[in-house]
Amino acid sequence: MKEKLFIEDAKKYIQIEEFLKKELSEAKPGSIDIQDTPLGTRITIYTLNPGLVIGVGGEKISSIVKKLEEMGISNPQIDVQKIKNPFLDPEIVAQYIAEAIEKGINYKKVANYYLDKVMKAGAKGCEIVISGKIAGEKASTQKFYAGFVEKSGTRENVLKGFKTATPKVGVIGIKVFISIDKSSHKKTDTEITDSDEKAEEIKEEDISKISISEEGDKE
Repeated sequence: MKEKLFIEDAKKYIQIEEFLKKELSEAKPGSIDIQDTPLGTRITIYTLNPGLVIGVGGEKISSIVKKLEEMGISNPQIDVQKIKNPFLDPEIVAQYIAEAIEKGINYKKVANYYLDKVMKAGAKGCEIVISGKIAGEKASTQKFYAGFVEKSGTRENVLKGFKTATPKVGVIGIKVFISIDKSSHKKTDTEITDSDEKAEEIKEEDISKISISEEGDKE
């Protein structure tokens, strides 16, 4: 019975997460935490753009709550938090990598570049897994590591993110695992810095730097 309830809860969480990512695609949401409480379903959405999630006068968030209720989610309570550091959110890092690959930048340069960014942001470890037709006609998988990432146990200190890129060669999957100290890693809006206000500009600047590096290598 407990196993059945666990599976049902897992399916519900996946359903909620997939719905929110599709509904909020323009806001580029990062990690989404979902918890069942005695009062209902608490959903915390981490994003670079809280305004796009909330909407004018809370219109967007009210619409999402209504749709979740129609899906059978009990009393959804949504909390929107701005991401403190985009390079410590695996969902955001996976998005950055996917967008760079879609721009035609070499996947190895992209992976190593963001691996370095993640570690400099304070992560204990990071693993990036890129799968698909990345180095020829046949599909293959490449893994990039830095620091230490737990492979067994509860892995409660390992954050996970996934994104697909769609370049001309076909669909490429990107998985990002970031090992952090959760006791000191908090993504509350009280810790927002000026750099967070320019998250989108940081991303574009990063991609430009990789592109420049590639051009230099070719010469």
